[in-house]
Amino acid sequence: MTNIDPKEKFSRSAVANYDDGEELVVKPGKLNDLAARIAAEYRVDTVSPAMLTGFMRLGEALVLFAIGIAIMIVYVGVNWTPVANGLAWHYLLSSAIGAILTITFFQVLDLYQTNALRRSFRTFPKVLLAWSSTFAILLIGAFFLKISEDFSRVWLASWYIGGVIFLFFERLMLNFCVRRWGRNGIMERRAVIVGGGKPAEKLIRSIEQQADNDIRICGLFDDRDDVRSPPIVAGYPKLGNIEELVEFSRRARISMLIVALPLDAEDRVLAMLKKLWVLPVDIRLSAHSNNLRFRPRTYSYVGNIPMFDIFDRPIRDWDSVAKRAFDIFFSVLGITLLSPIMLGAYLAVKLTSKGPAIFVQERHGFNNEIIRVFKFRSMFVEQQDLSARNAVTKGDPRVTPVGRIIRKTSIDELPQFFNALRGDLSLVGPRPHAVHAQTREKLYGEVVDGYFARHRVKPGVTGWAQINGWRGEIDHDDKIKMRTECDLYYIENWSLMFDLRILFMTPISLFTKSDNAY
Repeated sequence: MTNIDPKEKFSRSAVANYDDGEELVVKPGKLNDLAARIAAEYRVDTVSPAMLTGFMRLGEALVLFAIGIAIMIVYVGVNWTPVANGLAWHYLLSSAIGAILTITFFQVLDLYQTNALRRSFRTFPKVLLAWSSTFAILLIGAFFLKISEDFSRVWLASWYIGGVIFLFFERLMLNFCVRRWGRNGIMERRAVIVGGGKPAEKLIRSIEQQADNDIRICGLFDDRDDVRSPPIVAGYPKLGNIEELVEFSRRARISMLIVALPLDAEDRVLAMLKKLWVLPVDIRLSAHSNNLRFRPRTYSYVGNIPMFDIFDRPIRDWDSVAKRAFDIFFSVLGITLLSPIMLGAYLAVKLTSKGPAIFVQERHGFNNEIIRVFKFRSMFVEQQDLSARNAVTKGDPRVTPVGRIIRKTSIDELPQFFNALRGDLSLVGPRPHAVHAQTREKLYGEVVDGYFARHRVKPGVTGWAQINGWRGEIDHDDKIKMRTECDLYYIENWSLMFDLRILFMTPISLFTKSDNAY
């Protein structure tokens, strides 16, 4: 990335009208024009390297296995007597073991690192070594088990050559794709530098000197004024302070925040982290300028630059795939099993009060995004509260007779299975609150310090707080505090088994812990 015009480091369209001498005016809680343009350019998610290499492992294993079986069917199945005598399972088992061993060797030799994919010609000798080692182990195993005579040598040689050809062209194609995706911004890690001055400049220069790094620096933010923190560092303009950084990270799809502050600036680091930990991003503290040196295992690395891991984004990469599959499966199952109840509720609402049966409300979703959540309407149309400023209380005259029943039993929430199927919600997670929800004239975010950290994951149809009795009316600050505490506990301890436990405990909690649901 050397010899690049600083403006090229941002999207061309985002900086087209930016002048190095222009003063960037930042209003509290808002982004200046340049920051807003850059955030808009990074609105689309990138391809995760971890996801790409995961699919690579699976794809290579399946194709290598399929090549072995295909050769057996085409040649061995016709010409080799042991197959006709019921020994075909030898080929199936050997092909499976060979595919698994090869993927294991590739992993050991770091052939699934992004840098290895960019250097397919340089790394192909290692690929060939791994594939050859697999065959050596298979041959040694067959010799000691005295079953080598059960296998066709033509099959063995054909599978080896077929695998070499496949791996060569597959890695060559991936080399082209990875380089292209890196240039186009499809596969990259987007980073924001927190801090300024010499530490930030030194960090940026170190990142840029790594030719094959996948880091794209999207901006720089610092609370200090331009005297102590220059407005431009290593060609990057300062886009705002920490408050603006929170807003920027909500608009753009950022992978990580790198805090470029010395360790002895403890108070500044802690003050920044207190504001930033609510964001669903990795937060790293650069150890690049730190004179202290710890054991290598203490650090993670961005390229060759040591980092301290402060916060990790929860439910990421393959965990997010597993959770999405969980949501789709149980949403379809729930809609199928509960469709008679949903149909009955729909008709009851429609026939007993005027207005639509489905009520749509704006609520906070993942990373504070606004989502539209479905419910069966439980209030009289003329008395609906779209903003949810006035919470429903016991005996609330705004609630219809049918509405009292479906709210008490949470039947009014069943249409949210369709939200989960669409991907707006997860089946299990912190419950989505209305955008202007409040208690005693205070918004929830004003009552609970770190309230928005519950939005680091997708909200859910049900959650840990709900099955512990924290559902329904919030008429006291302690209730939203306890609900948030449960939500944060769920985020920090998430697993599919935890989701399954919450899902199956939800019907029980509806009957045993529904005192606050009106």
